Amino acid sequence: MISNQESNTMEVEDALNKELRPNEEITPEVEEKLNEIEKINLENQYSPKEREWITSGPFQIDRSEYLLGEKIFLRIGGLAYDDKGQVAILKPLNSTHYSVFITIPFDGGDKPAFNYYVEPQLSKTKGYCTVNDFVGDWRVVFRGTDYPNLEFKITEQILPGSESDFEPVC
Repeated sequence: MISNQESNTMEVEDALNKELRPNEEITPEVEEKLNEIEKINLENQYSPKEREWITSGPFQIDRSEYLLGEKIFLRIGGLAYDDKGQVAILKPLNSTHYSVFITIPFDGGDKPAFNYYVEPQLSKTKGYCTVNDFVGDWRVVFRGTDYPNLEFKITEQILPGSESDFEPVC
């Protein structure tokens, strides 16, 4: 800015349309750091996996693998009138044993189709203290039917933006 004291006016250079350039050339160290930041940003970008719709009779889950914080979408459609039982979602205890995470009753005579979301969350009262309580190979069992089990996996990765939901609670 240049001040003209005689006329009380100021001249302002129009910098909106000009490219801003640093005074110095980018050094290899700075270039390396910029590349590292860009790589981290690309790794942190999240886009959900495509839905696969894994099916067992009238039961479907939307994926074979989930991040911590993603909802498991269970779709039930076309139940026969006499289809009655429970969907039991089992979480891994170790490589050979499971425990019931949640059961969802179904009765084709009442409702032949419905959707259900399951979202594993840490809970001190339920004894789910750390992410290790959820990571692993899960099963979906259809009690009261002959439909085969479904399987899915929950990975150690956390859905971006929900990291604070998975800090240990016990």
